[in-house]
Amino acid sequence: MHVEIWSDIACPWCYVGKRRFEAALAGYEHRDDVTVTWRSFELDPGAPADRGVSGAEHLAAKYGMGVEQAQARQSQLAALAADDGLDLRFDRVRGGNTFDAHRLVHLAEAHGVQDSMEERLMRAYLTEGELMSDPTTLARLAAEVGLPAGEVDELLAGDGFAAEVRDDERTGAALGITGVPFFVVDRAFGASGAQPPEVLRALLERAWEARPAVEVVTAGESCGVDGC
Repeated sequence: MHVEIWSDIACPWCYVGKRRFEAALAGYEHRDDVTVTWRSFELDPGAPADRGVSGAEHLAAKYGMGVEQAQARQSQLAALAADDGLDLRFDRVRGGNTFDAHRLVHLAEAHGVQDSMEERLMRAYLTEGELMSDPTTLARLAAEVGLPAGEVDELLAGDGFAAEVRDDERTGAALGITGVPFFVVDRAFGASGAQPPEVLRALLERAWEARPAVEVVTAGESCGVDGC
């Protein structure tokens, strides 16, 4: 059974969704028969390399709210994420373009360490305050999960896997995906948002029956192109 997860490294709900999916998979009787592929989705494809402002300032400007109100929203999300074992540090986040990070995830897939790369990038961005557009940072994080330095350097200096990232985004758009995380099982069942583990486990159980119709659960929290 093939599970594809559309996400962005810069999406806090995607990190929460990852943890909840892992919990769902851990309790699923057919987990050894499940293959997971991470698919690219850019929340802000036009983002500069480095926004140069805090996440709260960016959120406040985008939605016309005060910085303190934006910080309160972030604190609420951080508290919720803590229940899933995550330490989200919005005070450290450095917003910027994630396209190269997505290309790196595709390289990691070719080497069988895609999930580890996705995890490392999310933690680096959402907990450690690393800049996802910085080649030196990306090369260091790639080395930590065992990717060959030469291939990483070649990718970051060129356009390797750019087409694959764009193909993921086109496929997601064709499937009607406008927010992430979005879970698709065998291109037959889908779940939108950071659903609770029990909901995601039920999704896996329904998909195991290989029913042909697409069934989408849409009640979960997610990040879209307009923000979180």
